[in-house]
Amino acid sequence: MDKHSLMEKIAREAYEKGGFNGVWLYAEKGEIVSNGAIGFRDAENKLPMEVDTIFEMASVTKQFTAAAVMLLVREGKLSVDDLYTKYFPEYPYEGVTVRHLLTHTSGMPDDFETDTWVAPAWENEHRIPPCSEILRFIIESGEEASHKPGEVFRYTDIGYCLLANLVEKLSGIKFEDFLKERIFEPTGMDDTNILHTRRDGRPSDRIARNMVLEEDGFVPSDLSDAAGYVVGSDGLNGCDYAYTTVFDMLRWDRALREGKVLTLEEQAIMYTPVVLSNGEEYTDEDGEGYGFGWGVIRDEEHGLIVRHSGGMPGLNTWFERFIDEDRVLLFFINREAEDMRACGGFWDGMMAIARDEEPEPIVSLEDIMVKDPDKSNWESFCGKYEHPEDDDFTIEELYMKDGELYAKAIDDDGDDLDFMLCPIGENEFGRKGGFLKLTIGEGCITYSEHTFKKL
Repeated sequence: MDKHSLMEKIAREAYEKGGFNGVWLYAEKGEIVSNGAIGFRDAENKLPMEVDTIFEMASVTKQFTAAAVMLLVREGKLSVDDLYTKYFPEYPYEGVTVRHLLTHTSGMPDDFETDTWVAPAWENEHRIPPCSEILRFIIESGEEASHKPGEVFRYTDIGYCLLANLVEKLSGIKFEDFLKERIFEPTGMDDTNILHTRRDGRPSDRIARNMVLEEDGFVPSDLSDAAGYVVGSDGLNGCDYAYTTVFDMLRWDRALREGKVLTLEEQAIMYTPVVLSNGEEYTDEDGEGYGFGWGVIRDEEHGLIVRHSGGMPGLNTWFERFIDEDRVLLFFINREAEDMRACGGFWDGMMAIARDEEPEPIVSLEDIMVKDPDKSNWESFCGKYEHPEDDDFTIEELYMKDGELYAKAIDDDGDDLDFMLCPIGENEFGRKGGFLKLTIGEGCITYSEHTFKKL
């Protein structure tokens, strides 16, 4: 199998179909097998994407935060089973340990998300709150814990912000400086730093702009409809804001494998999936557990795999390490996909090749659209439809606009969303911005495996 040619082909096809704009790298035993870049790193399409372009890592940063905690454990400054209140007595939730925060099992309220705190600060006060304020936000919210610590896994950024504050308190230096001095510099990651580019400015034009797709085209995320969250959260630490290149992340992979920063024994602790208080190991629907800043897979064919994704408006990152086979796959994407099917095909294809499997061809929505559909009955589809109030994604209404069928929906953030429905079969429709398959029947619509009546 010519993995380099296959990866180049997948990347090119996905780019041409609106599913990929960024860089990738795949290596085996430390040797680069495939590496490339395609597209642009700015909104104006003037700055070509380069293989050493610097990307924001989003939640891939969490593994560095967890590594910082482990270094402090080694020095005897804390234990992962210490209560967080030992260091921050004002923290309002009892029984929460450092381990709970590392493994997203602290039981903090379900509606605690960073955007509920930072976006109002930016939009109403025009300021970017520092990470140190997050504890005050938690206290002033007055919210009760959703679960007892250790009962439930619920992924959250806030726990890792609390860990960054802990690293600062126990080390006596800024979180950014601790990671630079103890992790990035010793591993030769010269292009890697914790940066706050919306707050402090962009130190280099090598940094890719994260692009959100809006009605008039691609817009930098800090100027988009998501600006409140994107800009407002730029003072946080621990959950995001490591900026790096694919080459530096390969250096990080080698440093881990060689035990340069963390011993192999310390890493084994980090790669151990969390066990909930009921005695069961947590795994998601794909069989992935969670350790300290790493998703953990035990694959029958490929052995232990640790990985993490990252996402912000206009940004997706992926870093996957095959521990037993000494392989690493990473790709960074700085533009919201114009076609989610093509984007999904890129992800699936790259992951298949890394597992010695032939990738499926990239298929976009346009590839499966009915080219000359019969629209004679589309007007009869229009109207409002019932829907559950608490679903993550709901369609409220279908309507015609400029001769095309559109849907009015509410997305998983509670925001209004309008999009064109593209015919993919008899009374079946999809949309470019997602994997929706909508089937229209007699006085009803079906999607997400549920059927809803017309009102």
